Amino acid sequence: MLRAFVVDDEVLARDELIYLLKKTGKVKIVGEAESVQDAIDKMSALAVDVLFVDMMLTNELGLELVERVKQSNQKLQIVFATAYDDYAVKAFDLNAADYLLKPFDEKRVQQAVEKMIANDRRNETKDLHVSVNGKPVDKLAITVDERMIILPIVDLLYIESIDGSTIVTTNTEKYTVAETLVNVEKKLQMTSITRVHRSYLVNLEAIVEIRPWFHSTYNLMMKDGAKIPVSRTYKHVLKQFIHI
Repeated sequence: MLRAFVVDDEVLARDELIYLLKKTGKVKIVGEAESVQDAIDKMSALAVDVLFVDMMLTNELGLELVERVKQSNQKLQIVFATAYDDYAVKAFDLNAADYLLKPFDEKRVQQAVEKMIANDRRNETKDLHVSVNGKPVDKLAITVDERMIILPIVDLLYIESIDGSTIVTTNTEKYTVAETLVNVEKKLQMTSITRVHRSYLVNLEAIVEIRPWFHSTYNLMMKDGAKIPVSRTYKHVLKQFIHI
């Protein structure tokens, strides 16, 4: 069961969200607060899995709380619950797990909870993927011209399939590998690399901007300036990464 802490200066809104979270039967409310400092004081003595926080609090921003939580290295998921949809990009920058709009919809709250549970399971599974020396597996091995090259996952930007060739792009190099995109994708399960198009895998951590495109699709602007299309088939990936 997820342990949740709810921060909102509007009592009715806070009570409504708490009610909907409890109604899922999968969330335990371990605390609530109406201000940043109140939340910090209470959370310091609690084990919290998910923080639900309003963007706009009385005379302060929920963003301040999120920044302070991140500085304290607390490993918890962040869900913004707010009446303002124009903070979605900022939420994306802060790696928010989801973005709920007021008035809260019971189905959307349920979806958010399911997503948090899935994220927890994914993180647990990732922790189990260890190498023989006990360190987390965080590298991709590729073969280039009969050489095996080891690439840190954090350095990967995107991987594309062009005219039958698979090209891996990192922060500094491009590599053409003799593997299909599907095979490379299998190696990258449980990492930040995910498919967004039949011809592209991207590192979610390397996206700097999301631009709406035609017919409810998107373009991803990557760290190196590349523009990667998100097809309608895979746009749910972005909706899971941040609710847009």
